[in-house]
Amino acid sequence: MRTPLFAVAAVAALALSAVTGAPGASAAPAPSVAAAPDIPLANVKAHLNQFQSIANANGGNRAHGTTGYRASVDYVAGRLQAAGYQVTVQSFTYNSRTGYNVIADWPGGDPAQVLMVGAHLDSVAAGPGINDNATGSAAILETALAVARQGFSPAKHLRFAWWGAEELGLRGSQHYVNSLPAAERSRIKGYLNFDMVGSPNPGYFVYDGDNSDGVGAGPGPAGSAEIERVIQGYFTSIGVPTRGTDFDGRSDYGPFIRVGIPAGGTFTGAEGIKTSAQAQLWGGTAGQPFDRCYHRSCDTTSNVNDTALDRNADAIASSVWTLAGSGTQQPPDGETVFADDFETDKGWTVDPGGSDTATSGQWQRGAAQPTSSSGVNLQLAPAGGGNGLVTGAAAGTSAGAYDVDGGTTSIQSPAITLPSSGTLTLRFAWYLAHLNNATSADYLRVRVAGSGTTTALNQAGAATDLAGAWQTATVDISGHAGQTVRIVIDTADASTASLVEAGIDDITITRS
Repeated sequence: MRTPLFAVAAVAALALSAVTGAPGASAAPAPSVAAAPDIPLANVKAHLNQFQSIANANGGNRAHGTTGYRASVDYVAGRLQAAGYQVTVQSFTYNSRTGYNVIADWPGGDPAQVLMVGAHLDSVAAGPGINDNATGSAAILETALAVARQGFSPAKHLRFAWWGAEELGLRGSQHYVNSLPAAERSRIKGYLNFDMVGSPNPGYFVYDGDNSDGVGAGPGPAGSAEIERVIQGYFTSIGVPTRGTDFDGRSDYGPFIRVGIPAGGTFTGAEGIKTSAQAQLWGGTAGQPFDRCYHRSCDTTSNVNDTALDRNADAIASSVWTLAGSGTQQPPDGETVFADDFETDKGWTVDPGGSDTATSGQWQRGAAQPTSSSGVNLQLAPAGGGNGLVTGAAAGTSAGAYDVDGGTTSIQSPAITLPSSGTLTLRFAWYLAHLNNATSADYLRVRVAGSGTTTALNQAGAATDLAGAWQTATVDISGHAGQTVRIVIDTADASTASLVEAGIDDITITRS
């Protein structure tokens, strides 16, 4: 969030349909939000830690035009691509430097009814920008990943965005809006903006869509009041009071409301001082800023209120599920037969056959530490945040310290009883990474073993540098219907002195 450069005047309502319902529909009861998933705070904080690590490795910030910002773009885009999003990295130039927006579309939904969710990804040059605005970026990223995990199939088309150069005057979001033909703009029926959602001395502000507070910049375009009502409804449901905050032009909703697109979102406060009345309402310290480290070097992972971040992340998911319209919370192929995100131990067995030969880098469930060598990412954080299956979770003192060495390592799932009818589909996230000392004898393999065996993945190595990137595999395993099966995963450094790493996450089996 930047300091004010301009105030956005009240925008006349254009002939765009409201986000939900007809004009005047805001008097109706709020739609049910029961279908929205809980967003794990641990997953959101794992993203914050990634952004902090990126800043630490790139001069202490993630500002426009820097390597830290580009690394932030790559991290977000990689996670979204692995989850099945159609990702576009849109470039623009400002101050003779290249900036980037990340635009991610979830397949499906009515393309003439688009709901957008956005946050700015850049920091100021003074610091890593964790509350401002890794919190918003991380919260919408985890919401987007929850959409994929749940297989959410909304009526509207969902689009998520991470904006560049917000701190220099909303440059990325303005570029995006300017680049849209009028017909494309008219398809966007709502834009949700989340900028600073974990302030250490937080307030709970919701953008004032109908100007019900009677002051400030005036109401948003037609439909903004509906967004406000839905967000307020969630906070009311958890017993947290909110107050309105004006569309004053300080964040990326500005370019959207100027062209008549309804907007809304939440905000936990920046450099403003919390009043006694606000401290009585929300707790915290009166007479102190909402964010004492606003635009400073101390805006680190220590500068975040976990409760506020958790509540806002859940509010984002609730708003997305509600405003995107009726759909299903089941995976696309229907009933879930088996699922493991590896956050708890569900009984996987290492070296089930007692024949593994690897001397290091054995499969384990854990929170992998990112590892790279000469710019090649070899080990990645789990696709779903938290834990995953990985070949040696520790980073070590060198890239080769905990990689697979000496042969094969394997791990096997608990027994899974499959239904006897329907189409059975196995899905999982995976990556294989290696340096150019690998060969085709190295591999990552995933099999389903029952009365017979189905090979779901058989990825061989090669004598090239291959950076790790999460990908999604989808395999029909209906041939095992009615059987009790196990998933067997093995990988090998079968050549001499190869540097090989692999990971598996978010395994599901569904029936349709």
